[in-house]
Amino acid sequence: MKFFFKKSLFLLLLVSLFSCGSRKEIVYVQDIDNDKSYEATKGYEPKLQPDDLLSIIVSAESPEVTVPFNIPDIQGNDAENRGFKTYLVDNSGYIDFPVIGKMKLGGLTRSEANVKLVAAISAYINKPTINLRIINYKISILGEVVRPNSYTISGERVTILEALSLAGDMTIYGKRENVLVIREIEGKKTYTRLDLTKSDIFESPFYYLSQNDVVFVEQNKTRINASKIGTDTATLISALSLLIAITVIVIRN
Repeated sequence: MKFFFKKSLFLLLLVSLFSCGSRKEIVYVQDIDNDKSYEATKGYEPKLQPDDLLSIIVSAESPEVTVPFNIPDIQGNDAENRGFKTYLVDNSGYIDFPVIGKMKLGGLTRSEANVKLVAAISAYINKPTINLRIINYKISILGEVVRPNSYTISGERVTILEALSLAGDMTIYGKRENVLVIREIEGKKTYTRLDLTKSDIFESPFYYLSQNDVVFVEQNKTRINASKIGTDTATLISALSLLIAITVIVIRN
């Protein structure tokens, strides 16, 4: 019985050595209801902002009438749209478009901007169609993730969970209940903290990220404390402490 007790105690201590985290600290959307449909951000579209670079291509039944609106770009831009001029949204939300001149598109969604462009160009072309894209849509992910970096988004929307997957997900030391999202709205910085362990993130206006959003994953206490003396050193000290405790208990019994 005494031998069995010692063996059980030894195994229990070993388990404690390798069981540093808990489900509550690590698992995403723990309270999700499998029978519920989450549609809070259905139809999300990012709004155009200052410093957005837009590709705008005008089409019509007679291609020759669109030439004044599709100015070639001798420098070229991205590979897909090379040869077509791009338009920078200025600090006041305006672009300078051929023939029409200054147009305010900042603050509009892509669909709203399309409608506005079609209305303006219809004065010159019969039934024009517009292909508008944001070609410098990027987000930045910092802090306790595997690959912190700025990432260019090929589509026009990305969720915070997709963004984290681009960065290789959080490390085991990331605080999933306190993820900071920094966003600029009408020239002002806004700050929101998200708890990714809760399913209500699907209802948050920050579930879909906007262009130029910054996501910061805070380090937990284990990482902060370990940084003072080095992660490897802290792990070694913890392991040695447990081994010493095990030795003392075994000798005394």
